[in-house]
Amino acid sequence: MSLRARTFTQLSLAGALLTLAVTAQPASAADRGHSVPLRIATYNIHAGAGSDGVFDLDRQAAALRALDADVIGLQEVDVHWGARSQGLDVAGELARRLGMRVSFAPIYSLDPAAAGEPRREYGVAVLSRFPVRSATNHEITRLSTQDENPVPAPAPGFGEVTLKVRGVPVQVFVTHLDYRADPAVRRAQVADTRRIMARERAELPGARQFLLGDFNAEPSAPELAPLWKELRDAGAGTPATYPAEAPVKRIDYVTVGEGVRVRNTRVPQEPTASDHRPVVADVSLPRRTPGRA
Repeated sequence: MSLRARTFTQLSLAGALLTLAVTAQPASAADRGHSVPLRIATYNIHAGAGSDGVFDLDRQAAALRALDADVIGLQEVDVHWGARSQGLDVAGELARRLGMRVSFAPIYSLDPAAAGEPRREYGVAVLSRFPVRSATNHEITRLSTQDENPVPAPAPGFGEVTLKVRGVPVQVFVTHLDYRADPAVRRAQVADTRRIMARERAELPGARQFLLGDFNAEPSAPELAPLWKELRDAGAGTPATYPAEAPVKRIDYVTVGEGVRVRNTRVPQEPTASDHRPVVADVSLPRRTPGRA
């Protein structure tokens, strides 16, 4: 099956009904100039549960709203998965509460527990204030948590959305790399990621690329080193992100490609809404054809 055939896009009703003011607002002075501002974030939402293990979408929606981000990559997202998230479409519900569009890319899509119920899905998502022009669920190497004796194999769950941010084409990728201590699967995932992003970059020349996600490895990890050939870690020098209550590891990332200028990046002090802390970056997108920024 082709990668393009595994496209899973869900536009929330709230996003579809946003007023034209969101997408057709008058251009600011910055927009009329040589660069476009963008606030972009990543957050592992722990399937809606906080660091206390309690499922609370009100608390999580408030934490996301406080970021005031234009685009947010989410990991550990349940869609009708089961009791731990009250059977809800967490991706769609958060989009509705924030008034954003949503694109969900499942890692797992399982048969329902009972006939007539929706499929049980778990994966990653992108929330966006901008219309989603296209979305693709790419396959990368995974070691399934749903099989008794898994072997590394291609599987979906590497989400991509294409946006146009005030005239600038943007490709946003969201990922959740393998959590195991052995870096072998992460190493393969990084290779897959670079290959896919290079191909997508070639298909849309001039697009600005972002890779968001929980990499389950710190910046100096050898398996991540190839990523830094094309991408820049926007959060270099920021505090740790995991575990949320008392972080000791920086494993959550906003990374940027050519033609993106990082103005500032922060890790909000949010210790309870998830077991990770979010990362939010303010960037600018020069309107010229990208070069090294």
